[in-house]
Amino acid sequence: MSASTADTKTSVKTAFIGLGVMGYWMAGHLAKAGHDVVVFNRTASKADRWVAEFAGKKADTPAAAAAGREIVFACVGNDDDVREVTTGKEGAFAGMGAGSIFIDHTTASAEVAKEVAEAAQRRDIAFLDAPVSGGEAGAQNGVLTVMVGGDIEPFERSKSTIDAYARAVTLMGPVGCGQLTKMVNQICIAGAVQGLAEGLNLALRSGLDADRVLDVISKGAAQSWQMENRGPTMARDEFEFGFAVDWMRKDLDICLTQGHRVGAPLPLTALVNEFYAKLQMRGGGRLDTSSLMRLLTRP
Repeated sequence: MSASTADTKTSVKTAFIGLGVMGYWMAGHLAKAGHDVVVFNRTASKADRWVAEFAGKKADTPAAAAAGREIVFACVGNDDDVREVTTGKEGAFAGMGAGSIFIDHTTASAEVAKEVAEAAQRRDIAFLDAPVSGGEAGAQNGVLTVMVGGDIEPFERSKSTIDAYARAVTLMGPVGCGQLTKMVNQICIAGAVQGLAEGLNLALRSGLDADRVLDVISKGAAQSWQMENRGPTMARDEFEFGFAVDWMRKDLDICLTQGHRVGAPLPLTALVNEFYAKLQMRGGGRLDTSSLMRLLTRP
């Protein structure tokens, strides 16, 4: 459900920690939906810009942002960042009251989700791990897919608030299951992008019209989100946007660690992760993940 159609009958006191390419827009949709939003960002100038755009409030620490809030959201970088903004010095848990809910939208490990959930439980705070899919465009348009791990009571209590920036919000199981589901999501994306890159490279080197090829095959069994949203830009060698290679490598490392932990072979994921490492070595860490195409067109 987008912000324009979200249920705005009840204003919830919220905080949002982390105003990156995703969090900035997610927090904005909460404000647009009529919720009372306090934000914190490590780079204060970005919080200032958010306040100017969405007329919310900012705080100088996660703890201050979380004080008196019913639901606190976070979307930060990695496991260590999650620890820092929750249980670290001046972390959100220090400011949250009993019965409040912390929702972590960071793509992180299932292990850190369980670790932080235990710390939250000791303070009578509910914790949900809730990574998202849909990219920056999904965040901007309020149509993210949210996969959630945690108990059903805080999930049901917070779902209508999450709806401000989501088109689908699904409880996948206990704490950690949201992160595990996101791992599956990233594994599937990695394989799809590599296949798309190889197919498009073959088309271009064979003299085919790439746009025409994409138009035809996207109407058949090969159709995918990646094909429709990244295929045309891949064919034009455009990658200065989207989900960065650096972040995808972080995510795939998490996937590979989990695969090793449970004995699930991930040979294609490991291979694509090596390809992303090559892109990083070539200075492409901030390019979109679809830049796998560059390894084929500019070997």
